[in-house]
Amino acid sequence: MNDSRTLSPLDRFITEVDKALRSAFPTTSRTAARPNPAATQIQDDLDTQERQLSGRLMRVNLAGEVAAQALYQGQAFTAHSDSVRSGMAQSAAEEVDHLAWCEQRLQELDTGTSKLDPFWYLGSFAIGALAGIIGDNFSLGFVAETERQVVEHLDRHLQRLPAGDHKSRAILEQMKQDEARHGTIATHAGGSSMPEPVRTMMRLTSKVMTETAYWV
Repeated sequence: MNDSRTLSPLDRFITEVDKALRSAFPTTSRTAARPNPAATQIQDDLDTQERQLSGRLMRVNLAGEVAAQALYQGQAFTAHSDSVRSGMAQSAAEEVDHLAWCEQRLQELDTGTSKLDPFWYLGSFAIGALAGIIGDNFSLGFVAETERQVVEHLDRHLQRLPAGDHKSRAILEQMKQDEARHGTIATHAGGSSMPEPVRTMMRLTSKVMTETAYWV
């Protein structure tokens, strides 16, 4: 993503709009760079209630991935150094896999995406851009704390998934590994510890999004 240094402000704006449209709206053409972890799992045998629960949980996780894309892209857009900008863009690219996997699983579960995905994207992009403006160490610390909270969230969803939903479980387990790795990379790159008020705000924001996306 270092090519962004040669782009005009208008070019960068158009690029961000294109990323937003591709991230915030579902598409059957999205492809992952890595194989879907669910592909090797046996076909689940879920009853109606279990399928509905799995669908809603995976819809929440897709909304979270839309927000994650926006956070990384917002932070990359306002990063002070090229190395941080490149790192943010790389993490966002890796998490496109999560988007593709969650979308495919939702289709299998016959569950729609959150109608508020564009809203999650815009709000998260603004938060990410603000974190980047504050400074690279703060922005990296924000990533580390975000990923720590995401790992906790995924643990809760893994506990709530129906026992027979092996496909969704495989996806969430791989996502959990990736998120933990991204958080570790951000910490080692110089991420600063987030003040408790910031961590609390992040938890509350996440709670609003996850509880709303579960139903809408």
